[in-house]
Amino acid sequence: MRINRKDRKNKNCAGRTPKVLSVLAFGLLLGGCGTGAAGAALAGQQASVQSVAGWETIPEAESEEAAGSVVQPAATETGAETETSEETEDLSVELIMVGDVLMHDRIIEAGKQADGTYSYDFLFEHTADLIGEADLALVNQETILGGEALRYSGYPAFNSPTEVGDAEVKAGFDVALHATNHALDRKAAGIENTLLFWESTYPDMEVLGIHESAEDQQEICILEIKGIRIAILNYTYGTNGIAMPADKPYLVDYLTTDRVLSDIARAEAEADFTVVIPHWGIEYKLEPSADQKKWAKLFLENGVDLVIGAHPHVIEPMEWLEDENGHRMLVYYSLGNYVNATSGTGSGVMNRLVGGMADVELVRKDDGTVEIGNAGVIPLITHWEQGLYTTYVMEDYTEELAAVNAVRKQDASFSLNACRKLAQDTWGDFIISEEEAHEGF
Repeated sequence: MRINRKDRKNKNCAGRTPKVLSVLAFGLLLGGCGTGAAGAALAGQQASVQSVAGWETIPEAESEEAAGSVVQPAATETGAETETSEETEDLSVELIMVGDVLMHDRIIEAGKQADGTYSYDFLFEHTADLIGEADLALVNQETILGGEALRYSGYPAFNSPTEVGDAEVKAGFDVALHATNHALDRKAAGIENTLLFWESTYPDMEVLGIHESAEDQQEICILEIKGIRIAILNYTYGTNGIAMPADKPYLVDYLTTDRVLSDIARAEAEADFTVVIPHWGIEYKLEPSADQKKWAKLFLENGVDLVIGAHPHVIEPMEWLEDENGHRMLVYYSLGNYVNATSGTGSGVMNRLVGGMADVELVRKDDGTVEIGNAGVIPLITHWEQGLYTTYVMEDYTEELAAVNAVRKQDASFSLNACRKLAQDTWGDFIISEEEAHEGF
């Protein structure tokens, strides 16, 4: 059982096998798969932890339909101290997410130390404070963490060091999203190695989008934090044309209508708040595709509360959608890359260095339902210099740093002003400052 470091973030997150989790009022946050009717669970209720898996999409093509994954909640006695419903209703939960951790060859090499080991703490050096403060922090781990045994490689068939996961845990992430178009880049062995790493090293990390068994795939992930049950579903449109092994059809979750609708129905019945993380869209397009709009409409019509998209490798707009019954859903169509070191050249390459951190406050209303309170996005920018790759909050990035960013050699149009304009044109009034994020808006 892992208790995280910060006062605001004393939560325990579930591993891939059921664990007993506990909560202290205003202190420990409970992470697990809750049971019971939506809107009724409070800390101290029975809960058990299970996870969801899902596939991610191919970067070069528009999202294809693929199979989704489910996590089924089961009940286990937590032994937690009981919070009163009054105390729980006064609490809110801050959820943050960053986009694609895209481990190109140059970033892999940048992590190699003099003694031959690897470390990637530098990737989160300038953002870890925001990550660590959140009650629930999600990262889209674009590439598998298959380890040295499967040979490290970047584009087009990725395999990354497990030390990337070490850095993500150290930064404060609680959920690793693996439903990506690169999930099968090292076939079944890549997924199995990735799961073995997480389970053996960080069993409290919630790992979504990939599975070790058919039974595991039949679960949906529900985490309980401050008495709020949050369902998280993760899918991908495809896997770059790589088929799942016939004897292991459970490895990755595809974005398919039947599976998605079934999962959402279960999430709506068991959780207070439903989040969908789809790997969708068209690479390098700054606007959502017709396919993304179609899926967003389906999510809205079936009660989803929050959608945060990945895969296009550039940022896309966010918007509120509302159905005829007044149900509102917030959509981030794409957060872009968190970090990458593309070898692409020419106009538009700079767009791949601009990303975002979604920041969403979940609050319980007087009637027991949970809705989004404040929400926004913090623009980010990736910096390349002398073999080092890291990401800054855009407001902390300086003209001096921009002047030496090595991406200028690949796209002469890169500038800090151009990056700011892209973020402003894309997100407008949804942009929040680092100070607002620290203070909870």
